[in-house]
Amino acid sequence: MPTSDSASAIIGGSVTGSHLLHIEGYSRAKKLLLPDETADSESFNVGGRTCRLRYLPSPCPLGVRYPGHIGVGLLLVDTIPYPACARARFVLLDQAGNEVPACTQSVGWRDYSLPVAPAVGVVFEKAAVEASPNLVVNDCFKLRCDVTVVNPFRWEKWGSWTFMVPPSNLHHHPGDLLVAKEGADVTFQIAGETFGAHKCILAARSPVFKAQLFGAMRESIGTGVCIQIDDIVPRAFNALLHFIYTDALPEMTGQEEEVLMISSWLNICWKRQTVANTLVLADQHCCDRLKVACIQFLKSTESLEAVMATSGFEHLIQSFPALLRELISELAAR
Repeated sequence: MPTSDSASAIIGGSVTGSHLLHIEGYSRAKKLLLPDETADSESFNVGGRTCRLRYLPSPCPLGVRYPGHIGVGLLLVDTIPYPACARARFVLLDQAGNEVPACTQSVGWRDYSLPVAPAVGVVFEKAAVEASPNLVVNDCFKLRCDVTVVNPFRWEKWGSWTFMVPPSNLHHHPGDLLVAKEGADVTFQIAGETFGAHKCILAARSPVFKAQLFGAMRESIGTGVCIQIDDIVPRAFNALLHFIYTDALPEMTGQEEEVLMISSWLNICWKRQTVANTLVLADQHCCDRLKVACIQFLKSTESLEAVMATSGFEHLIQSFPALLRELISELAAR
């Protein structure tokens, strides 16, 4: 039987993205842009945050000059209220798009929502850039920035999750108890054969056993709790015990009538799922008392509706029309 429940999660992760920047007019920018003048890239998005790259041909961050260097930095340009913690890796690429290890620098985790000027970035030596083969070609070079942004912790509601509950095997355990005879506290003598059982299970399944083992009839059986039953063969009684413990009859031939007769005498508590099949068997084997008990049970509207929903009742309708007509007649007279 499947069962389901809801689920949620608290999530804190990171997102990485890259932006490729082409610097064209490298030599012209060195001559025309004054110290502290900058050029910004188009904006790009990483992890829901809007960023830009800032190119500094003559970097002078916080008034500190870096002669003979070029600079590049990362800027946060959105207005989202929560902090933007990120790290960046700046890589110069040759014309084939390959990284140049000598021109690779990183900035560790920083809060980019703080008022930092002009940007959080790195500087490269112009001499190293210009000396690297295939880096500056036709007065242009390429730079890639790899940005990792930490997302704030958030909660998400997940859809219902379903798992399968294994089918019940409760009915197997009493059957195992009957076979093992562990804890048996009552004995039956049937035609010289001995059968051990458990008083509490017998009493729960049969009002006759309940009266005999715990009620007014208890004194008549003495203190040894050994009960002798005549007029039934051992194999049929063993099948009856099997039904009492498991609510199912074992494979058998020839003793069905005897089992039904003693079941009727013991007034065993049949489940609604078995009433239709029991009625058919009682009719076939002329167990009139059991047949009357089944019909009386079905005269309750609640019980009838429950039994009509079983496969046993469907089998009765299709295969035993005469019994069905008799049942309808009895129910109409209630």
